[in-house]
Amino acid sequence: MNDIEKYLEIKYPMEIVEDEEGGYAIRFPDLTGCITCGDTIEEAIENAKEAKRIWLEDAVKEGIEIPEPNSFNKYTGQLRLRIPKSLHREISQNSKREGISMNQYCIYILSKQMR
Repeated sequence: MNDIEKYLEIKYPMEIVEDEEGGYAIRFPDLTGCITCGDTIEEAIENAKEAKRIWLEDAVKEGIEIPEPNSFNKYTGQLRLRIPKSLHREISQNSKREGISMNQYCIYILSKQMR
């Protein structure tokens, strides 16, 4: 197996963004500058496979170091915070009012703010 085939087997995360004017853009955040687009998601994904191949071929030719994927595997999904007692009480009361756990309530509040 040559270097290109080895790198093509690596699963690099893709970001897909719907364009306001139509179509979809795809980029590989770990492969700087590896961006493509398509009129449909399917077309954009096919174009992304080709863009990834070309990016990797050029990197090998130019002797550019190919990064490892920045995987979500290094994130545990756990976050520990120290908060004021008054905020803790407010979160507890609001979560009880909503009928959900404090953890679910905090996820809801954080996800709402991330938009």
